[in-house]
Amino acid sequence: MQDVRIQIEEDVTLKDPVLVEGLPGIGSVGKLAADYLKDALSATRFATIHSKYFPPQVYVDENGIIRLVSNDLYYRKATKAGQRDLVILVGDYQGISPEGQYELTDQVLLLCSKLGVREVYTLAGFAQGHLVESPRVLGAATSPQRVELMKKYGVIFSRNDPGGGLIGASGLFLGLGKLYGMESVCLMGETSGYFADPRSAEAVLRVLAKALNLDVDLSTLEAKAKEIERIAARFRESDTKPSPEAQPKEDLGYIG
Repeated sequence: MQDVRIQIEEDVTLKDPVLVEGLPGIGSVGKLAADYLKDALSATRFATIHSKYFPPQVYVDENGIIRLVSNDLYYRKATKAGQRDLVILVGDYQGISPEGQYELTDQVLLLCSKLGVREVYTLAGFAQGHLVESPRVLGAATSPQRVELMKKYGVIFSRNDPGGGLIGASGLFLGLGKLYGMESVCLMGETSGYFADPRSAEAVLRVLAKALNLDVDLSTLEAKAKEIERIAARFRESDTKPSPEAQPKEDLGYIG
C-alpha cells in the first residue's frame, strides 16, 4: 500500500477556496466543529484519504459492514457575496507517528494548493485541566497581519499560551502551509480535555463563521453542549456526596 493514498471521487473547480481542518484531538473540539460545519453547510465529499499511518483498524456499522478508517475532504461553494469556497478536512484519526503527521499534512496541502487554496484555518482544543463554562478562543497565526485581523473577531493571542507550541495536524498545517505560500490561523477553544466538548466547538465555530461570513445554525451543537453540561453537573454532584460508608468517625477537615 502507498504511504498515503488519496482517492479523488469528484474533480472540482473552486474559486479562491479556504481550507478548514478539524481532525480528532483534545476534547474532540476540532473534529466536532469541522464535522458540524460540513453537515450544516451540506458540503460534498470529493476525496477520501487512506494511509498506513492511520491505526490498523476498520469500523463496523450496525449492519456488520466494514469500512477502512480514513480522512475525507469535502467542498462547499460560496452561496452569497462575501463568502469563499470551502474545502473541509475531517476524519477518524490523525497520523499515529511524526513521519505520518508530516506526510499526511504535506499530501493534503499539495492537493489543496492545486485547487487554489491560499488560506487555512485549523480548529483545535486547548486543555485547561478543569471544566470551562465560557470557553475563550485562543489563536496562533502565520503573520502579524493575520493576528490583528483575528483579534477583531475576539480571538485571544496570549504570550504564554499555548506553551510549548502546537502539536499535531493543527500546528503542522500552519507550519507546512507557509512553505506553500498559505496564510494560516489555528483557532483553539478552551476545554477541560476530559471529554468531548461541544461548547468549545461552538465557540470556535462562532469565530470561524464571522471570519468567513458563513451562515451556520448552531442550535443543534448548543443542545449537545447543554446535555454534556447536565451530565457533568451530575458527576460533580455525585463526587461531592460521600457515601455513608465513607463518613469519617471524626472530623479530619479537608485534605488538599
